[in-house]
Amino acid sequence: MSNDWSHKAHPDTLVLFDVDGTLTPARKIVSKEVLDTLARLKSKVVVGFVGGSDLPKQFEQLGENALEMFDFCFSENGLTAYRLGKQLASQSFINYLGEDKYKRLANFILRYIADLDLPVKRGTFIEFRNGMINVSPIGRNCSHPERDAFEAYDKVHGVRAAMVAALRREFADLDLTYSIGGQISFDVFPTGWDKTYCLRHVRPEGFKTIHFFGDKTHQGGNDYEIFTHPDVVGHAVKSPDDTLRILAELFQV
Repeated sequence: MSNDWSHKAHPDTLVLFDVDGTLTPARKIVSKEVLDTLARLKSKVVVGFVGGSDLPKQFEQLGENALEMFDFCFSENGLTAYRLGKQLASQSFINYLGEDKYKRLANFILRYIADLDLPVKRGTFIEFRNGMINVSPIGRNCSHPERDAFEAYDKVHGVRAAMVAALRREFADLDLTYSIGGQISFDVFPTGWDKTYCLRHVRPEGFKTIHFFGDKTHQGGNDYEIFTHPDVVGHAVKSPDDTLRILAELFQV
């Protein structure tokens, strides 16, 4: 066990959080109540977040001082990682896949979305990230009301699920994972690069207990793999308020 955690009441316990729907409402800013609870929790245990978004988006939601607020910060499922504010080794989606295979994938996605008949389309249908791509049938540039409307439409029509099924059929040779998360999109990344990837960074720490809080814990959701991992105690939540309730029960914060 690292001496870096010796000042905490339970230095052998790590608590990890998803961001969207767990610490914040989807793509919105964290509340003062959550921040105050996290500050109290951090005095007791080691605290981290793990999300599929890149770090700038996580800063927008959690604050520019997120690297100081959390002991571990995992962007893009841990492919970009920080420990006590210092960056750890990272991985690259494009280096793994190669340019030719990526172009084939991107071209298929754009053609598929072009043929979709949705109530609304905006822009940024593929967001290229360090460790994955994020695909949005409506486009990530949509407004919050449009985001809410698409989520409701998708629950009825299964737009994202159908698109994922088509990609699985077309690219069975690439060993990719498709993970639906948030309201409007899904992530595409090499198999094994889901949120369990972040556990590679914490394994050397020797934590006795690792808790994870997430809202997309169903099979196919982007929290499922880490929620069900044998080394993790998973907690399924429906909102930040749900997260606060369980933290109060477990850690009296």
